[in-house]
Amino acid sequence: MMYQPTLVNPGTWIRSFGLMCGVALLSQCSAPVSVRMEKPVAPAGAPAVSPNTVALLSSLRGDYARIRLGDDSAIPAYNYRVARLIEHLEQTGEDPWSKPITLSGTQRLKGIAPAGTSPVKDQLFPADTLAFHGKYAEHRAQVSGIGAPLVLVTSFVGIGREQVRSNLPLRNLTAIVRFEGKTTTLELIDPYQVETISLAGKSRPLAADYGAATMLGLSKARIDKLGLARLLRPSRYNDTANLNFLQPYDPKRIPVLMVHGLQDTPASFAPMYYKLLQDPKIRKNYQFWVFSYPSGYPYPYSASLLRRELDEVKRDYPGHRNMVLIGHSMGSLVSRLMVTDVGDKLWIRAFGKSPSETKLTGNSSEVLRKSLVFSDRKEVDRVLFYSGPHRGSILASNWIGATASRLVQVPSLVADVRNAAISAASADIAGLTMNSAPNSIGTLSPRNPFVQEINKHPIVGRIPYHTIVGDRGKGDTPDSSDGVVAYWSSHLDGAASEKIVPSGHSSHQDPQGIEEARRILHLHLTD
Repeated sequence: MMYQPTLVNPGTWIRSFGLMCGVALLSQCSAPVSVRMEKPVAPAGAPAVSPNTVALLSSLRGDYARIRLGDDSAIPAYNYRVARLIEHLEQTGEDPWSKPITLSGTQRLKGIAPAGTSPVKDQLFPADTLAFHGKYAEHRAQVSGIGAPLVLVTSFVGIGREQVRSNLPLRNLTAIVRFEGKTTTLELIDPYQVETISLAGKSRPLAADYGAATMLGLSKARIDKLGLARLLRPSRYNDTANLNFLQPYDPKRIPVLMVHGLQDTPASFAPMYYKLLQDPKIRKNYQFWVFSYPSGYPYPYSASLLRRELDEVKRDYPGHRNMVLIGHSMGSLVSRLMVTDVGDKLWIRAFGKSPSETKLTGNSSEVLRKSLVFSDRKEVDRVLFYSGPHRGSILASNWIGATASRLVQVPSLVADVRNAAISAASADIAGLTMNSAPNSIGTLSPRNPFVQEINKHPIVGRIPYHTIVGDRGKGDTPDSSDGVVAYWSSHLDGAASEKIVPSGHSSHQDPQGIEEARRILHLHLTD
């Protein structure tokens, strides 16, 4: 039967598996980003002042006056003191957000915050107090300007489906202070919505740290550690299958949805995400989403989970703009099923009859229908496939794949579906039945029935798609490989473009691979 279809991405797993101590090594991997709180160094022209609201605002008023007179050398001191004001208010619990604070005489401090934020209940961290370290920290996406970049923290736990879209657990903000007569206004601004402000009589770029929120989240929640756990025991983490927003939803921006591969999490897209955020045109026109899922599941089932999430987004955010999909390795295969229209052809190939004529009931029937009967998603306009094993990988057929596969616990849901499918399949299509319950490693093979069958169904003609292929440096394309997936498997006839980058399987983290994503996103704006 067909539901053994897990095109594996032996990708990251195989690279670490080689010494046969892969599980122990991977489970102890260091954080891709760690954070340490530190005391920022005051810039020149910003001598220390008493840590109280009146004194801080008095110094800020002086900086503001210098800036109004055209002395932009006062901007670093102004930014520094705005950050210290935020720190002071957090420490003392003073609340200008609920109602203005009377400071002295008739002077008062009023707070303004973007809709959907609650600085009274949540925490505000000045970005200059957060020192990030680790392999992803170098990609921090910062923009110079006026104001103090902040991170607003609702929660460090951001993997539950109930809080990842409408209520972002962490948000990037920028604080500015305005002086107008007897009222001082402390304003928090969403840098995704406002990049230029009028302050002190002049239009100025707003300072921003677009990577701070997600870096803080990576360092605290450690979602990267879910990768191995969700591969080995996918059913334990079923509730972590979700589509997350990485920034506040904007109906005017084009969603870019990134889909990770096997034994991975959305954290693997961090280098690409931070680099793309450095491009003003991309920041202005796109918003970034990620799909996270237990990669031990057969990938057609993971694709059904993504369709479920897309249906929820369509329900909750009607009218959102059509999206660009970026898939890496097994994420490419999940993405491909979003732009392939098979209807019930795979079902008929597996069972010899239509879904309505097949005697299947209960949960198994529902899982099979959602996994094997599908059409292309109309909200997808373009796809980028990074290191996609579209025709399988030889590694899945050898001892490495077989050994790794035995470590993955097959979910009872999948085993039940297999048993029900075998009982319903007719004898004349025995070639598509499963000898054992599938997982996401053991069934990737160029000879796998699903791999062969799905490649008979082309990507729908309206969708431009692009392939990015890794080459470890031998320069022997078309006989090349990224070490996991060979060129003959990643290559797709009909692609709008194909880019071969000098990398291993992590082509989505290679500088040339990232630049190709930037190029295509710019192209997408003109098509």
